[in-house]
Amino acid sequence: MTASRQTQMTGSHQGDVGAVISVDEVVRQALEISRDIKVEQLDTLAGNKPHLRIDGLNAGYGQMEVLHEFNLRVASGQSLCLIGPNGAGKSTVLHSIFGFTNIFSGTISTEQDGTSLDITRLSSNEKLRSAGIAYILQDKSVFPGMTVEENLWLGAYLMSRNAAKQAADRVFEKYPRLAARRKHAARVLSGGERRLLEISRALVMDPRVLLVDEPSIGLEPRFIDAVFEILGDLQHNEGKTIVIVEQNAKKGLEYADIGYVLVSGKLALAGRAKDLLTDPDVGRLFLGG
Repeated sequence: MTASRQTQMTGSHQGDVGAVISVDEVVRQALEISRDIKVEQLDTLAGNKPHLRIDGLNAGYGQMEVLHEFNLRVASGQSLCLIGPNGAGKSTVLHSIFGFTNIFSGTISTEQDGTSLDITRLSSNEKLRSAGIAYILQDKSVFPGMTVEENLWLGAYLMSRNAAKQAADRVFEKYPRLAARRKHAARVLSGGERRLLEISRALVMDPRVLLVDEPSIGLEPRFIDAVFEILGDLQHNEGKTIVIVEQNAKKGLEYADIGYVLVSGKLALAGRAKDLLTDPDVGRLFLGG
């Protein structure tokens, strides 16, 4: 988005700042409030027991570097929400973790039974298989001409056919709403049901880490709470580690344990999500307050 295109929304697509403000102006003001975030602060936010960590990451697409010396820490069973202006690099963080970007330098690692596993250069399949990392894409990743069950089977592409069927059955046991539409074409699902199917497809492989890109995008308000309830259940009752990029910054921070603010590919602010919600600068720029 260029400086000439202005919006009454904040840089995270949520809220009214009371005056027209360009995304470039949001970036400028966000840079003014950014702080020097030490790795020790990130460790503390993750309870000094990070399950997923990023150290000094420089990454992007082709030869274009989007993330600059980026660090991240999130513990097992903890949730982290990434917010920031358009083009800040939020989705690029998820893409880098899952293997969709060029890594110029830095490391991405997970803790496996007390041992650090470097996953920086692993393929997406290897990351899912060895580190239990699954990526839930933005809207419209469901195949409308396939049945709900067939869509679930796609999430089990690393399994045998029998194992895939058993894994899908476990998902149907957990979500009766999907089970009732098991043999229906995915095109008949509501927006909320499609998002549930997208999340469920990632669960078939029983991942430990869920990367969730814009879970509320394209959803009617009545479905958004249901989606975050599902994510909360996966985190608190199944111990999933969740890293989320959310256009609705207020909703994302209300859900998450930790919040990071990204600006121009760098970490500008980090803190407990509830603290960022009450930060006047964060509120003014990203929460519509």
